Amino acid sequence: MTLPPMNLKERMKPAAREQSDGVFPANSLRAIWRWLLLAFAVCCLLLGIVGVFVPGLPTTVFILMSAWAASRSSPRFLAWLEAHRLFGPSLRNWRAGRYVSRRAKISAALTMALSSALLFWMQPHPWLAEGVTVFMASVLVWLWLRPEPPAD
Repeated sequence: MTLPPMNLKERMKPAAREQSDGVFPANSLRAIWRWLLLAFAVCCLLLGIVGVFVPGLPTTVFILMSAWAASRSSPRFLAWLEAHRLFGPSLRNWRAGRYVSRRAKISAALTMALSSALLFWMQPHPWLAEGVTVFMASVLVWLWLRPEPPAD
């Protein structure tokens, strides 16, 4: 009894055949990257929430990074972020056309000014306060160059 000749795919082991078909096992590199991106998204969200209360820590930037990582790792987490009453509007504006609302720009400018004043008042090394202030000023310039959402 002779068996028909098998092609290369039929001779491969089941795990290797699954990888060549695009279906990866749970312990594959793609699954690890997905979990790492999800962890990054959660960390960015937590830093964004802390940034609401701590002057100098940007909220919007961390929320945008969280949405970016969630879009590549967890559609469910991204949907939750976009439906959130505080984070959702800014994420939808960013997705619609890289818009940043005037309210967010003013809030960022006031928070950065307060943070800069606190740094110069409390920091014993003026060069450190100057460096952080220059960095915040450059972020603020970039932020104000973003278009505002169109009026409804």
